Amino acid sequence: MKICYFGNFNPNYSRNRVIIRGLKENGVEILFANTSLRGWRGLADLGKKYFSLKSRFDAVLVGYSDSRFMVPFIKLISDKKIIWDAFYSIYDSWVFDRKLVKPGSLKARYYWLSDWLSCKLADKILLDTNANIEYFKETFNVDVSKFTRVFVGTDDNIFKPELIIKNNEKFIVHFHGNFIPLQGIEYIIKAAGILIDDSIHFQIIGQGQEYKKIKKIAEDLYLKNITWTDRVDYKELPNYINRADICLGGFGDTHKAKTVSMNKLFEYLACGKAIITGDSLASREILTDGDTAILCPRANPGEIANKIIQLKNDSVLLRKLSLNARKLFEERYVPKIITGELLKELKNV
Repeated sequence: MKICYFGNFNPNYSRNRVIIRGLKENGVEILFANTSLRGWRGLADLGKKYFSLKSRFDAVLVGYSDSRFMVPFIKLISDKKIIWDAFYSIYDSWVFDRKLVKPGSLKARYYWLSDWLSCKLADKILLDTNANIEYFKETFNVDVSKFTRVFVGTDDNIFKPELIIKNNEKFIVHFHGNFIPLQGIEYIIKAAGILIDDSIHFQIIGQGQEYKKIKKIAEDLYLKNITWTDRVDYKELPNYINRADICLGGFGDTHKAKTVSMNKLFEYLACGKAIITGDSLASREILTDGDTAILCPRANPGEIANKIIQLKNDSVLLRKLSLNARKLFEERYVPKIITGELLKELKNV
């Protein structure tokens, strides 16, 4: 089977990297019509690259990007079946999660229309969880048969277990991610404020919308048990994960936080790390509480702190979670496996 992987997607972003690799490992030949250009120049470049392929493929897969122009554009120039990797709702993200746009405003309606139109025009829509599929179905009035769940996964050529000898006796708690509401980083920082213990140290990696707010919370609490790193190279990230004793997921309580999965969870699983993350229907699609992770009430610094102490004091449970994490990843979330269901759908489109 051949597909055209189309759009202004970033081929190095984890979501795209995993699907591309997984499809190739399942025997799919991929032809690329991709551009890094924006605006009319980008559309012209995409059109030129698409037509140069001379329809030598069975379907078009619109790769994940923030743009909502890719599906309407390919619909205008192609008669092939269209699979759209939506991944998340731009309407939910900008209006209700990040709260950068007022609900009911003209701009909010524009974002809703952008998501709705792409859903309407695509023949198949890819999302990361069933909880997210339910949201799309209800919000944009899309028949559930249009959706296929494709877990996020990660590239296990990059993320893998590695024994790192630590220079001290600190118990390291790790988090990385964009500082946006769904991550719930403020609750992690407040948990660090509860755990004023010389033996527990947090390493926080990231930047973003709430960066100043988060740093202010830490300053007001006079925290000395956090090491802040703004950015690290993607290929260096496993070194930080592997030196940690516990890795933290997201704890935000927005709607999006409860319906989507996070890249970091799969990166932690691939590295075989003990995970604490916020409980939700989406989390339970991926993880099992007490077996492959510890699921914690959201937006609750006290509970986050309690779960960290629990694992610090229970080496048997900590070891069990670590071993089960890697085992789960190998059984369910390697690229070839997570794209297996997608391959079945592609053959039926």
